[in-house]
Amino acid sequence: MDLYDDIGTGYSSGRRTDPRWMTEVLAALGTARSVADVGAGTGSYEPRDRAVVAFEPSAGMIRQRPPGAGPAVRAVAEALPLRDNAVEAALAVLTVHHWTDWRAGLAELRRIAPLRVVLAYDTRRHTEFWFVREYVPEIAALELGRPSAEDIAHELGADAVITLPVPWDFTDGVFPAHWRRPAAYLDPGVRHACSALAQTEPSAVERGVGRLRADLDSGRWHERHRDLLALDEWDAGFRLVVSRG
Repeated sequence: MDLYDDIGTGYSSGRRTDPRWMTEVLAALGTARSVADVGAGTGSYEPRDRAVVAFEPSAGMIRQRPPGAGPAVRAVAEALPLRDNAVEAALAVLTVHHWTDWRAGLAELRRIAPLRVVLAYDTRRHTEFWFVREYVPEIAALELGRPSAEDIAHELGADAVITLPVPWDFTDGVFPAHWRRPAAYLDPGVRHACSALAQTEPSAVERGVGRLRADLDSGRWHERHRDLLALDEWDAGFRLVVSRG
């Protein structure tokens, strides 16, 4: 069973497109009129004003694609059923860290398109996130075993690496999305939509959530993180990697 056939149930409700990130993705895609969205999931950041074909291995994720979305093909990033330079741009949003052979997948992006736009993250930055550091440190080993944005940028020979900060009211439920709204992590639905939590030993997550609940009840979390409460956005390590030619 594909990972997201298992953990992706209800993914489309928890992982909603944030317009601020969408603006950055569209700017990176520039004038490209045809786009292959690789590891597309539910298509959260697919442009609606140009031709898009999606490639996604999970049938469960494909079923959650919204009405009007471009066609979706079940395929893995490492073996895309497209000819060389078939599209003007290849898009990969928060997916490379799930690929079985991420270097082979990136080579496929280079093969099918002259422009590659990859949304990834600094894995070490994620290990420094307060939820990991203070409550579920077991997540760190998982994150450090994944390709980081820097690795992806190097492999692609990136022309630009753009920082995408996470606003405090971010609508896409990526793992660190609730950095200023800690009570959100008490919700099992929120946790289930985050692969880092869904792939961590449940007993470790439950233990950490119990500690977080106690710290919220006592006011300890707010005292410890009062600096975060004054911020409108935070750099959680997300990067838009752009590679041309």
